[in-house]
Order: sequence, then structure tokens, then C-alpha cells
Amino acid sequence: MAGSSSQGFAELCARSCFSLLQGASQPEEMAERAHELGLASIALCDRDGMYGSARAHMAAREVAQPLIVGAELTMQGTDATVLMLVEDHAGYTSLCRLLTRAHADQPKGSASLRWQELGAGVNGLWAILPAPYDQALSCAVAESFGRDRVRIAVQRHLDPAQSRIESQAISLAKLVEVDLIATARPLFHHPSRKPVADVLCCIRNKTTLDAAGPLLQLNAEAVLSSPAKMAQRFRDHPEWLASTLPIAQACQFSLAELRYRFPCEAACVDETPDQALARLVREKQSWRYPNGVPEPVMAQLRKELALIEELGVAPYFLSVYEIVEIARERRILCQGRGSAANSAVCYVLGITAVDPARANLLFERFLSAERRDPPDIDVDFEHERREEVIQEIYERYGRDRAAMVSEIISYRGKSSLRDVGKAFGLSLEQVDRLSSMMLHSWSGIEASSSRIEEVGLDPNDERLRKVVTIAGEIERFPRHLSIHVGGFVLSAEPLEQVAPVEPARMPDRTVIPWDKDDLDTLGFFKVDILALGMLTAIRKALAIVMPDLDPLTALAAIPPEDPAVYDALCKADTVGVFQIESRAQMSMLPRLKPRRFYDLVIEVAIVRPGPIQGGMVHPYLRRRAGKDPITYPHPCLRPILERTLGVPLFQEQVMQISIVGAGYSAGEADQLRRDMAAWRKHGRLMLHRQRLLDGFARTGISAQFGEQLFKQIQGFGEYGFPESHAASFALLVYASAWLKVHHPAAFACSLINSQPMGFYTPGSIVRDAKEHGVEVLPPTVTDSRWDCTLTGDSPPKLRLGMRLIRGLGELAGRAIEQALDDRPFESLDDLVTRASLKKNHVEALAEAGALEPLVQGRRHALWRARAPRSGPLFDKAPVVEQHVPLPPLRPREQLVLDYARVGLSIHDHPMCHMRDRLGSRPVVRIGELASLRDGCAVYIAGVVLNRQRPGTASGVVFMTLEDETGHANLVIWADVFERHHHEAVNGKILLIEGRLQRQEGVTHVVVVSIERLDVPRRPDEPDDDEMSGLAVRSRDFH
Repeated sequence: MAGSSSQGFAELCARSCFSLLQGASQPEEMAERAHELGLASIALCDRDGMYGSARAHMAAREVAQPLIVGAELTMQGTDATVLMLVEDHAGYTSLCRLLTRAHADQPKGSASLRWQELGAGVNGLWAILPAPYDQALSCAVAESFGRDRVRIAVQRHLDPAQSRIESQAISLAKLVEVDLIATARPLFHHPSRKPVADVLCCIRNKTTLDAAGPLLQLNAEAVLSSPAKMAQRFRDHPEWLASTLPIAQACQFSLAELRYRFPCEAACVDETPDQALARLVREKQSWRYPNGVPEPVMAQLRKELALIEELGVAPYFLSVYEIVEIARERRILCQGRGSAANSAVCYVLGITAVDPARANLLFERFLSAERRDPPDIDVDFEHERREEVIQEIYERYGRDRAAMVSEIISYRGKSSLRDVGKAFGLSLEQVDRLSSMMLHSWSGIEASSSRIEEVGLDPNDERLRKVVTIAGEIERFPRHLSIHVGGFVLSAEPLEQVAPVEPARMPDRTVIPWDKDDLDTLGFFKVDILALGMLTAIRKALAIVMPDLDPLTALAAIPPEDPAVYDALCKADTVGVFQIESRAQMSMLPRLKPRRFYDLVIEVAIVRPGPIQGGMVHPYLRRRAGKDPITYPHPCLRPILERTLGVPLFQEQVMQISIVGAGYSAGEADQLRRDMAAWRKHGRLMLHRQRLLDGFARTGISAQFGEQLFKQIQGFGEYGFPESHAASFALLVYASAWLKVHHPAAFACSLINSQPMGFYTPGSIVRDAKEHGVEVLPPTVTDSRWDCTLTGDSPPKLRLGMRLIRGLGELAGRAIEQALDDRPFESLDDLVTRASLKKNHVEALAEAGALEPLVQGRRHALWRARAPRSGPLFDKAPVVEQHVPLPPLRPREQLVLDYARVGLSIHDHPMCHMRDRLGSRPVVRIGELASLRDGCAVYIAGVVLNRQRPGTASGVVFMTLEDETGHANLVIWADVFERHHHEAVNGKILLIEGRLQRQEGVTHVVVVSIERLDVPRRPDEPDDDEMSGLAVRSRDFH
């Protein structure tokens, strides 16, 4: 990829923002700017990794800019570094191995290589030695690489040390007998990024701009520079510029040359992967279709197997099948999701659970001959046991051939403001106030004087404007490398032949340096091993209600299309039910009125940005209710839209509409889908707008429909469900709803035992279970296990487990459980002795009321636990204690202790003790809202259960409030939220003034004002009310 020598210069020592907290430009910006400047080539050499290489490769390819793959390696025992440039495929493999060694056995985020490790492992590499120089290292590098493949780089940044450093370089080059090259040693693509580089330097060194002094660049000369500027700067040594060109001409390797192969462990030695896959499909058909495979399904299987063979991806399907079998062997519930549910092969193999033939799903959404991209299968596993699957994958494939995908944790919103604010010397209080301007996403930040003044800061302070500006510039800069939620890369060859591998922060995990988008760019196959809490809860519930069946068989035994389930869903009785437990979903259910499984598919998908932003929700609901006629934009679109009443709701429908209505090919339709997902990132989606409108016009479809569809497409870019994904999730919606309806105690028990997960706290789950007739018993050391359990029959009671007791810990809880299995506890001393409890454990148990069977009265138990003396609780020596009569706890005291230690109370509700704070205002109980008229003014009060601020809600905040009679959904418009920001964000117990709104059976309160009840009534009053410290916790989501 060399440029012509007439261009005069190749930059061989560039860095990007993936040299963390050093480079101040994105890799794409560096590549594109190199093209604009006319550089013969650019080598992007980020520190100790190739994290930005895939992005630079893509950007350089788009503008035909020659790009050299490289990295800058830290060497042990010196401040000097070595830049290594890849000449050919052998050089790329060498660099991957060296980077893997540099990260091995190092703390996460650190890397260093011993000189001795260079040895003969540098085939196909060039070495560049930048300042600061190290004579011993230079000699060692020249010995390893050969002097003809080593250069010493000289930079001229017009600083006082330049002459001295350049003299060192010239002397060192003579000593080592290597040539010199010129470099701008760029940190950024444009001089305007110099302030950004300064701030990043301060963040890296944990200092401020005022104190940084010599750490900062004196000027903006560390900028990517044109050949003309470099020729002027090095006019006394033009040969140093010319020396860059032969290296650029030699380094022709491109990431497009990588030949990654997926492993094929599941194929027998005497058959090809395609034959093995076809055999497995034949063997598994009868499991899915015990009455015979329908001919349409056979035709679809033949079509899919032929395409899989054509694309050469059978090993991928075999490996995913093997991973699923790992889980099945261990009785771990798992289920494929996403576009893989469009595949009949995946369904027959048990990877997915939706029959795509019956659901009429689009296979091309998953795999296409035209686009020839690798498939991407996501599989959910029980979240508590996923690690077993992950470690078995490492065991079967070997850690040299299996690694997880990275996730680049980038600066976003508050993290940007926080770090930049510190660099400018702002106090923590000022940073927090400035951060409060940003209510949800980065687009919420405005540096207007009024906004700055609103948060109590000086709008004339120029530093604040600079903080906001630079914080915006570093948004999406990488902050650190993390691990993807579940993405795995498996390889037929050792991974270090195609990618560096490094340890992850999590124990027993390794990662490669690229994220999922980078893998798409490079054509690597990824399988997502994801964690889903609801699978854990369902498996635990099934183990209670169908103990004799394995989890998969029990799940399949749930009766389909149970009217009682749909009755509950129509009433929005869905606390704890998968995917439809949010307030938005609960509000939709009575309006959509699901009566069959496909209604659940629509319910899962419709409360999403795509349908909402595209204005498709209300037309669908009106048609479903019979208020509007069902029409179609054109007869040719009827087969696509019939099941959704003429309204497009799914990604697959958008793809099919583009094919049938606008003349797209299948591959072009899939590119539309990809551009949907990345339209904010790349902006390529706008290229489709006019083509869609023109295609629709030729077909006779109205421009109005086209414009509306395009709005929906943009919404899908934020977050839209493919139909296959919604169908997969709908199966779990139905299963969890069935368990809740028919086995409420087992369902609640399993939800709590699977925490943390879901939308609601254990307290909300317990309150909901009680509303469904479940008797709930408190946690005690004589009756509870670590987990919640059921006791008795017809109906069973729910005994809370010790897992809910904060401060106890699982080790102590399991020790109590084991000691209780041996024999009952005779006394508190016996408990402490046999379970080896510490004082803090006993205090936690006493405050939670769990010692009541052994010590009469919670106050006496507290006295025993807190007594500042030695005695049987702590030295295990029996003593005789005089009984001291103590008054029982007051109800408020007991409530506060319940919430502090258990997070809930089965005896009481906070609002029972807060009514005296409401004064003369006509506050109604939430349970009375159903009897009030629509539009009336209303006061309610309660505990905050959760807060939501969806990105598609135009700043609207949704909140759930609960009192002793029920819960209410609050709608807080953006202006009200701004006025009452502190109360809305920080309040635990609130008094709400609002207006009742009821529509199609859905009731909510539109908030007018908010007042906190969980603070002292007057600032001058001593806070002697226990309720002010009540430890209620909400679950807040964005």
C-alpha cells in the first residue's frame, strides 16, 4: 500500500486516542487527514496494542490511504519504547505474539516486554526508535532486527530540548550504524486538538493544567503534518524524509489479508463439516417434529444447508451446537435469540426455540449469499451458571484458541465532565453541579449561561465553558478496555496468529483487542455467550413445580395459549414477568389486549424506539381496536404487513418492504439494516432515503408512507427488535407469566433467589406476591435457608431466605444452613459457636429479626449482639447473664430495621407512618385512584420504586410510586423534572401533586409538583425521626 515517492514523506510514528490518554484524535481522523495531506503512508502505532487498527483500516480503505499496521511497545527497565511496523503476514504474526507476551502476567492496563524476548521473533517487522533514546536498548534492537531494518526517529517540535535530543539521535545512529528518519510524532490530526491533548495529559498524570508545567506540550507541533511542512522543517536533512519512503513501500500488509478460520471440533474424522452438520440436522428433526417434518420445513432446511455449505460456515454452526450441548449436559437452560431465530437449522439443532417456518421469519435477516458476511448467533444462558459454560469453552478449545471480545469503554457525558473538570482544577462540588446539567445523554449538555446559572455556578467563569467544550470533544474517546458481555472468538489456529491476546480484568478470562464492530470489519466469527437472569428464575421455578423433569422438558411442558395467562396480561398483572414489567409495557398491555402468542411478539417489540419514533404505535393500536380500517400502502406490501395490520413494526418488515417496494436486492436490504444500526455513528443511512422514495414512487407507493417509514428506520437505529428476537423473548414472556399466574409463590421465590435481575426489587416482588395471596414468612435462623424456600402445601408459603439480610454474606449464611442441617440450634450461643459467626454477623441477624426464635424480642437480641463485652457470642465460653427487661421496639423502629437489613418489611409499609406529615392536603391513597374521574387534580404520596428516562421520551421521566394500597405510574414532563430535579432524583418518599389521566384502561398521574417526605420537616428542627433514615432503594434505568 505504498504511495509514490513524489509525495515525499510517510509518517511512521503516529498515535491515536487508543494510546490511552495520550493521543487526541480518533484513528479514523488520523487516516482521513493523512489522505488530505497527501502522505505516502501513515503508520498508526498505538501504545502496547492494536486497539484502533481495525477502525483505521476501514477509514483508510474508504479514502484509499496507504496504512501501515504497527504498535509502540513498552520495554522493561527503560523509558524508551520501540515502534514495530508490519511488513508482511509473517511480521503481523510476530507483532501479535510480541504483544501477547508483553501483556502476559501483567496487571490489566499494563504491558512491557523484556529485551531478551525479541530474539528471533521479529520476522517481517521493522523497528523505529523514537525519543527518549536508550543506547543499550538500541543496540539490542539492532542485534535482533538487523541494522538494515532499524531506524532512529527524529522529531522537531520547536522546544528548548530539541537540539540536545537531536544530537543524541545522530550520535546514537552512528554508534548503532543505522539510518535516521524524520517524524512529526503526531498525537493529533489537527492543531485544534492541542488543548484536548493537554487535558488528557493531566488526566493521565492526575494533575491540573495549572500544575502540569513541563508535562504539557509547549506548542501544537505534535500534529500530523504535510510533506511540504515536513520538508520545510527538515530542509537541512531531506534524506531523513526520503528514508521513510522505502519502509512505506516495503510495508504492504493489510488487515484484509487475515485468513481467520473457525474451528471444527464437532465434525467426525471421516466426514466434512458440511456432512457433519447435515447429519446432525437429520438426527434432530424428529425431536422438533415428532409427527414428521412438513415439506416446507424440509425445503427450508435444504436451502439453508446449501447456503451454509456455499459460505463455508458449517464449522460455526457445529461449534455453537456444541456450546449449547455443554449447557444441556449440565442442565443449564439456554436459548438462542436475535436473528439466529430466523434459521430452521438453528431451530432443529436446539440452538433457538422459535420455529421460523410457523412464524414466517426471514432467513435472509440472518444469513445471505449476497453479502457473504459471517453469521452471528447469540445464546442466552442462566446468568448464575454462565461461567461454567465459559470455562468449559476455554477447556475444550484451549486458551490459545479461545478468547473473549473486547468492549471499548468510552468517555460519555458525566465521566467526560468529571475528568475534564478535575484537569481544569474544579472542585468536586463544581464538577457534580456541572454534571447535573446532563440529565440523560451527552446531547443534554448545554453550556448556555442560563443552564450554568441554574446549577449554581458562575456563567462568567470561562473555565466552565472550556470544560464543557473539551468534554464534548473527548466523548467516545476510549477510557479503558473492558470485556464484552459475552462475545467469544474461537479459532482453528492459535489466536495469536491473527490477533494479540491479553488477560482480562476478570479472573480466568482472556480478550483480543477488538470490539464487535471491529470483528465485523475483519470478518471474524463471534458467538455471544450471554447471561439472562430470567432463564435462571424460570429454571428454579420449574424445579419447584415440576421437580421430576429436566429444565428443557419442563419448559416445553408448559401448556400453550392458556386463557388465564392472557387474562392476567390484559390487566397488566406483570410484576416480575420477563420484558413486560416496565411501566411503559404495563401501560401498553391493556390497550393491546394480547390473546395469543403472536400478540406477545408484538408487545415485546412495539414499546421500542423504532415503532415509537416512526409513529407506528398509535395507528397499530387504533386498527387493532377497530377504530381505524386496516389498509396497505400498496397491494404488493400486503403479504409483508398483514400480520401487523398494515403497520410495519419489525426490522424484517423494513427489509422486505425495501426489496418488494423499492427494488432492493437481499444484500442491499441487509446493508440498509446495518446502516440503520450505525446511522448516528456513520451517517450512511441518509444515502438510502432518496433511493427508497424513488423506488416507492416507481412501485406506486406514496411519498407520505416513504417518509414515515424512513422515520421508523431512524428509530430502529436507536433500538429496534427484529421479529425473530421478539419471538424468542415472547417465549420467555409466556413461560414467566404462566408461572406467575399458576404458581405465584414459586415464581416469587425464584425471582428473589435469582437477584440481581429484572426491574423490581425483592421488596416489590414480595408485596406483589402477597397481593396474589401468598403468605410470606420472615427470615429466621431456625427456619430459613440461604435461599428463599416454600413451605407447606395448598397453597405453599414463602419463607424469606438469609440472602436478603444485608451484611451477613453468603459464607456466613451457608455456614448457618449447614449447622442447622446437622441439628436444630438450642440457643444463640449454640448458633454462634457452631456457625463460627462474627459479631457483625450476629448484629445483622439481630437487626433483621432473624434471631427472634432464639432470643425473645428484637431489642433484646440487639442488646445481646451489641453488648461491648466478651461473652458467649464472641469467645464461646459459657457465662450466666442476668436477664434485663427491655421494652419492645416501636413499629417505626422495627420498620427502619427491616428496611436497613432486609430491604423490605412484611409487616408494615413506610406510608403507614408518614401520613402525619401530609398536613391538610387532600392526599388520596393510590388504591383509590381507580375510582376518581379522568382529569381531576390529585395528591398522592409513596415510596419511589423505580425511575426511567428513556432516550426516546424527549426528556420525559417515568416513575413508579407505592403506598400501602398499591402503586401508581407517574409521568414527569421535562420542564417539571427540571424544576424539581433534586427531589425527583434524590427523593425516596415523595408527595406528588398532579392530574389523573386515564386512557383505555390505563391510569397514570401527570406530575405538577414534587415534595420530599424523607427529610426533616423544617431545617431548624433536629432530625429525630427514624423515617428520615429509612433505607428504601429504587431501581433506576435509562
